[in-house]
Amino acid sequence: MDSLFIAADNALRTLFASPHASEKSPAHGMAEGTLSAAQKQLSGALMRVNHVGEVCAQALYTSQAAVTKDPALRAHLQEAAREETDHLAWTRERLDALGARPSLLNPLWFAGAFVLGAVTAKVSDRASLGFVVETENQVAAHLQSHLRRLPEEDRASRAVVHRMKQDEERHAAQARASGALQLPAPARALMRAAAKVMTTTAHHI
Repeated sequence: MDSLFIAADNALRTLFASPHASEKSPAHGMAEGTLSAAQKQLSGALMRVNHVGEVCAQALYTSQAAVTKDPALRAHLQEAAREETDHLAWTRERLDALGARPSLLNPLWFAGAFVLGAVTAKVSDRASLGFVVETENQVAAHLQSHLRRLPEEDRASRAVVHRMKQDEERHAAQARASGALQLPAPARALMRAAAKVMTTTAHHI
């Protein structure tokens, strides 16, 4: 019951409250670059997609922590969720600075990620960790593509994305070291397809 209350509280805070980071944004103190209207629109769309990814990360780690019976794994997942809260706050700060809004479909993205996290955690802790590894690997690759697309003038957004990429790669490595089970190829392909739908939609909505 406590886990359910924690999960519900996390959902409400993620979707409806202003996130508070425990660490200053990598963009802190950076002057806003001079962007054209098109560049600003692109940066805003890309950071909206990244914000959606952090909404999903909150749902994923919260559901996995609620389901696992392993106290050590629960603590690990909760710590990862705390770091993802920093990412959530940083991406929201960038959205505000760029005059962009979060995705209107964030409740849907959160619900979907929560269910997927809970289902994999029900299979086994190793499967749950395997889902983390694959998710973080795909997110890191996605962030790398954003570093190629973000305007060079938008140094603040680029700093945030670069730091996030490092953190996601570390989360994947930690999950792998904890005994993650490699997901079968069809499952990985399905995850990539679902991520494609999400990122394409969130770019606009």
